[in-house]
Amino acid sequence: MNLKKFGLTLLSAATLAACGSVTQTSNSSSSAGSEDSDTINIGGDFGLTGSASAYGSYINDGATLAFNELNESGGIDGKQINYIATDNKSNVQESANEATRLLAEENLSVLLASDIAASTEAAIQPAENAQVPMIIPSATVDDLTLDSQGNVFEYVFQIAFQISNQTEALGRFADEKGWSTAAVLQDNSSDYGQNLASQFEEDYSGDVVIKESFLSGDTDFSSILNNVKAQDPDVLFIAGYYPEGGAIVKQAREMGIDAAILGPNGLGNDEFINLAGAENVTDFYYATIFVTGEYGSDAANEFAEKYRAEFDTEPDLFSAGGYDAARLAADAIDRAGSTDPQAIRDALEETQDFEGVTGNISFDEDHNPVMDSFVVGYTEGEISSVEAVTAE
Repeated sequence: MNLKKFGLTLLSAATLAACGSVTQTSNSSSSAGSEDSDTINIGGDFGLTGSASAYGSYINDGATLAFNELNESGGIDGKQINYIATDNKSNVQESANEATRLLAEENLSVLLASDIAASTEAAIQPAENAQVPMIIPSATVDDLTLDSQGNVFEYVFQIAFQISNQTEALGRFADEKGWSTAAVLQDNSSDYGQNLASQFEEDYSGDVVIKESFLSGDTDFSSILNNVKAQDPDVLFIAGYYPEGGAIVKQAREMGIDAAILGPNGLGNDEFINLAGAENVTDFYYATIFVTGEYGSDAANEFAEKYRAEFDTEPDLFSAGGYDAARLAADAIDRAGSTDPQAIRDALEETQDFEGVTGNISFDEDHNPVMDSFVVGYTEGEISSVEAVTAE
């Protein structure tokens, strides 16, 4: 197979080693954000605690950093940003409740929401009802911007790395590696896991010799992994989030399963490596739209430097998504020349080649992003390869 034909560019692993303050409030009411106010209200609805906190807290930190920078540089047309972050506790109903409350009480110009797909979906109808634009920084399910009839939500815009883009990149990668047999393990309790699994099967040219399922909160995967081991696949695809993904990798390696392992963006954080054990994260590859170091953009590397200085930790795809969502919101407000949600919505829809730290962002007719991506490889918990994947 011709590597170039499929948009994959191998990047050398040897060079990878080179790699005014926002007020955040919760459960408070504000009258700011109107055209004659000196502040602009932007809400954030994320899981800052609970099972999705490794996503939500990083997204929120990225957004906070962006808004702080904007305020320190004078704000937007002289107006300061009042970022109102709330904790939905990684609970779907709480996400809907918090989105509804923020939109009803805080006179928002834009809402950023949320992290995992279910919590994000819960915030969509409140935003549509309030006619306030909502930017999705993290959730990747392809149809989030569409209603049950397939119509585009008027006020919802997704900048996250869609499932179909991830599985296309990983499927191409597996084919190029010559991995002809695969095992698929899917989180059967989430749309994210189910969609990842079904989409990967479409995008992978080899044979799926075994497909097993698990549920969110499961901790013992020995039974399904014994079944996988008996099939001896070339590659194992984990369609799920990091808590279960980390445990699966750890137990698979301890059982002697030496197949290559592929994962989605939901496995692209330090918590996954901590749970799996760095020594077990070898011959592991995941799809992302954010890289730093030699093959990161200037914007990505500048963001990473500022993020490390502010939070004393490495940024990941989720913090980068929060940063981009915040900056895109500000850019749309600036282009609209208004804090009016309808004008901002119209400006968002016209976005073309916005320079984000996750890449240049443009929206298609369904309010989804058109972006290039990467497949990042790990050896003993450290990045050892990166391949660029051109969007089609």
